[in-house]
Amino acid sequence: MSGKCYHAHQSAIIDEGAQIGAETRIWHWVHICPQAIIGERCSLGQNVFVGNKVSIGNNVKIQNNVSVYDNVILEDDVFCGPSMVFTNVYNPRSAISRRDEYRDTLVRQGATLGANCTIICGITIGRYAFIGAGAVVNKNVPDYALMAGIPAKQIGWISEFGERLELPLQGEAKYTCPNTQIRYCLKDGNVSKL
Repeated sequence: MSGKCYHAHQSAIIDEGAQIGAETRIWHWVHICPQAIIGERCSLGQNVFVGNKVSIGNNVKIQNNVSVYDNVILEDDVFCGPSMVFTNVYNPRSAISRRDEYRDTLVRQGATLGANCTIICGITIGRYAFIGAGAVVNKNVPDYALMAGIPAKQIGWISEFGERLELPLQGEAKYTCPNTQIRYCLKDGNVSKL
């Protein structure tokens, strides 16, 4: 465990060896496994579980009742909504051990995973993508994509500020976020910041 530069509620279980960054706040009934790496200024809500082979960046918010299982990487500024779900085995069976079949899941910087959404293992969620509440994501998600439904489908694009970008799904176009004045460009099915 790193030095006591973070705050943990007395009911939290933090296993010896866990690395936790400065100013991170750990709330009621959280369990952090010994090989977990958690960055600075994070917030782990009530009843969060963090597995061993997990890396969490800086300024990550994990809301209540989320389990971050082995082989999940959350980059900086990721938001995990209440009761959203990660998986790490594609075809689990109780009677068959598949610990050697865990699939990596990468959530890139600034992405939002809405309440009660499910992220099927083995995919990448792009930078600043936004997964709507209750969506089931079973394939890679592009940067700035707005996803919704079961299975999740792209319904638009979203800014780093969290507002919908007035851009078509395909073609070429540009849009300026009215909140930040950041300009975005759609080209070849991808959005980038200018």
